[in-house]
Amino acid sequence: MKRYMIFAGILVLAVATVAFAADLRSNIVVKRTVDPVSTSNNDNSVGQIVDRLGYRSVTFVIVTGSVADSDATLTPTIHECDAANCSDAAVATGFVGTIAGATFAATDDNTVKTIGYTGGKRYVRLTLTPANNTGALLHSAVTILGHPRTGPTTQ
Repeated sequence: MKRYMIFAGILVLAVATVAFAADLRSNIVVKRTVDPVSTSNNDNSVGQIVDRLGYRSVTFVIVTGSVADSDATLTPTIHECDAANCSDAAVATGFVGTIAGATFAATDDNTVKTIGYTGGKRYVRLTLTPANNTGALLHSAVTILGHPRTGPTTQ
């Protein structure tokens, strides 16, 4: 009887683990980063500071709407920090993907691009920098925290 109880307990744990692993929503948290904005100059859109405590992966999802200027670009920069206010911010170097691959050109209307962060700092912040922009450049971003150390996550 004791062996049966142990086997049943292991089976329940295995089924729960598979069900947890198969459900993406229970394995991520989405954070607001850059609110939707229309920029008509070259001012940076500085994102919210994101605390990644308890999560092993970070993905920034950047979205554009209309890019009115024919030679405008939008380039992401990721800062990593130890301090909650990011007063010690340094430009991050560990990426999944490239800055060039996450940079928007004037022809990237209504486009989504992503870049991941693999560094070890607790706090991260995304900044979006337009260049050559005199028209309306619509953009926003969210951060996805993934691979939680414990789960399931709740939003």
